Amino acid sequence: MSEPQTPLGPARFDGIARIEALPARGMITLRGDLGQSPLRGAVHRALGVEPGGPGTIVEAGGGGAVAWMAPDEVLLFLPGAEAAPVLAEMRDVLADAPHLLADVSDARALFRVSGPGARDVLAKLAPVDFAPDVFPTGSFRRTRLAQVPAAIWLGGDGAFGVMCFRSVARYAFDLLGTAAAPGGEVGYY
Repeated sequence: MSEPQTPLGPARFDGIARIEALPARGMITLRGDLGQSPLRGAVHRALGVEPGGPGTIVEAGGGGAVAWMAPDEVLLFLPGAEAAPVLAEMRDVLADAPHLLADVSDARALFRVSGPGARDVLAKLAPVDFAPDVFPTGSFRRTRLAQVPAAIWLGGDGAFGVMCFRSVARYAFDLLGTAAAPGGEVGYY
């Protein structure tokens, strides 16, 4: 089996914020009645944490996390090599519960936006209030990055994660880089 390839490789841009294309990660979508204990239990078994509420991402040890995507959907993040075995185990655990599981690792691109201008960079592109008291650590939001569907979250390390479809990775990276260009300081946040 070939190694997963990121759409942009190790791309990086430094301006008022640092924009980095991240290496491939495992991503599993789970859809179903998240109020049911079998689904919550399967997530806990896979990551050691349970899903949070709307608009949140819960980080787990070892690079794992679970993000609330919709009332009936969560997205699990995990190291790439763990995606296939975790998916198989979750299928076994959930065999009797109505659900949908899919490995979406190859369909997404991930970026890290960090530094003092990170909130300003993202606010230029997304219709989201990134004020620290409105968008604190653990916040997760599905939105648009200019005209591209995206998800944005704030991790415990103080950096923002950005996820978009792989097919628009170059466009999203270029958008982020343009918004982070030196001289583009807004200073709002």
